[in-house]
Amino acid sequence: MSDDVGTGQRPQLRKDAERNRARILDAARALIQDHGLDISHDEIAKAAHVGVGTVYRRFPTREALFDELFYEELEVLVATAETAGELEDPWSAIRQFMFRMFEQQAANRGLRELLIGHRGGTDLARRAQSQIEPVITRLVARAHTAGRLRADIGPTDFPIIVEMLNAVMAACRDEDPDLWRRYLAVVLDGIATGRRRALPGQPPDPEQIGRLIGGRGSDGRTRIAP
Repeated sequence: MSDDVGTGQRPQLRKDAERNRARILDAARALIQDHGLDISHDEIAKAAHVGVGTVYRRFPTREALFDELFYEELEVLVATAETAGELEDPWSAIRQFMFRMFEQQAANRGLRELLIGHRGGTDLARRAQSQIEPVITRLVARAHTAGRLRADIGPTDFPIIVEMLNAVMAACRDEDPDLWRRYLAVVLDGIATGRRRALPGQPPDPEQIGRLIGGRGSDGRTRIAP
């Protein structure tokens, strides 16, 4: 894979400094998994049991912290796109990349928020996206040529699809964390040509809908929008 995502080798740290760095990163990962990217240096310091000055010395900015936390995940994401791009069947490649990308984001809330541009994202995330976009463009062209993708779907539809599915993933994270799979399958069937696949999972029941998208109105009926 390309080295464009890389940030270079870190200098060697003293053992105590390396321990503090590891504690800071572990604490930040746990906080982000629970609260997303809206965490402060003070919160990280408290969770890591280090002084806030130590956090700032290691990671002067949030971007520096996020780049360190998500470097490997972004490398995996780029590699996933490149691997999919090498598959012979372009539609299978699109399906594989979309499902694996969302599986990775479902397992890492911070990565999902970073990729949808929360707080502007980071240069590292933008470089990763710039490496993925040409792969998607090639896959779309190949799928059109093979007659597997609707002719009126273009590469720039995919970022919108990602935004849509990320909203589902965020809403269902606590209630039914795998529900996004069903709606990704709905979207993929909608943009494909030919035979449809059976959808994974089951439709949410009325009580789940109430919890997922805004509860119930005064008449006791489920509201479709907040």
